[in-house]
Amino acid sequence: MVTISAKMVKELRDKTGAGMMECKKALVKVDGDVEEAIGELRKAGAAKAANKVGRSAKEGRVLVKIDGNVGVAVEVLCETDFVAKTEAFKAFCDGLLGRVFADYDDDGIISEKVTEAEQTTLTGLIGTIGENMQVRRTARWTGDNTLASYIHMNGNIGVMIEVEGESDDELLHNICLHIAAFNPRYITPEEVSESVLEKEREIAAAQAEGKPENIIDKIVMGKINKWYSEVCLARQPWIRDDKTSLAKIAPKMTVKRFIRWQVGEEL
Repeated sequence: MVTISAKMVKELRDKTGAGMMECKKALVKVDGDVEEAIGELRKAGAAKAANKVGRSAKEGRVLVKIDGNVGVAVEVLCETDFVAKTEAFKAFCDGLLGRVFADYDDDGIISEKVTEAEQTTLTGLIGTIGENMQVRRTARWTGDNTLASYIHMNGNIGVMIEVEGESDDELLHNICLHIAAFNPRYITPEEVSESVLEKEREIAAAQAEGKPENIIDKIVMGKINKWYSEVCLARQPWIRDDKTSLAKIAPKMTVKRFIRWQVGEEL
């Protein structure tokens, strides 16, 4: 019988994220064969996976891939930062990204469809790793416009944009950086719904209470314009020069859509 060393146990743990004792038991059962041990962990884990589903999962990774006119973004969650760094978790995320890119022809958010398709694979991985995991969000874009992306902090934040008009690589990169840093809610004021705008007007009017009637409307409009500069990408102070904005530095370019996903954020 092969002696199961601490090095062997660590190697299996690094690959799978499973507990030390589970790794040792699996290695003993297969006489030290690491690949066979991974299979044993998956078999044993499938039965346990259902018990993990209700546990909180707020760590993980956001990944983005762009090739030509196709862009894919995925967010996969787990319970701990340790598991998010394991080879097994990273391999699943990378594989998922590739599958969504190659096997789908959708344009838009396809989270529900992808989550359902990946459930069997994910259940086996949950059992192996011993933590709840979730394919939380998936987007696949395709079209004739220009796509760009940015990943921040090793996958803690992922940005993907689609633009139309005149642009270059530096501008696209800076837009992605700006979105990651300033987290806009809208692209332009025209995107803001009337119901949201009405609430902001009510707040602004309440803040102006007590002022002369003849200037309240101007105060409200000023506060709304300030709010636009806080939440609209085109109006926010530009990341490279806060005295200007994207609308001013790139008047011949339009951002058609963007996503900014941060691991575990509230939706």
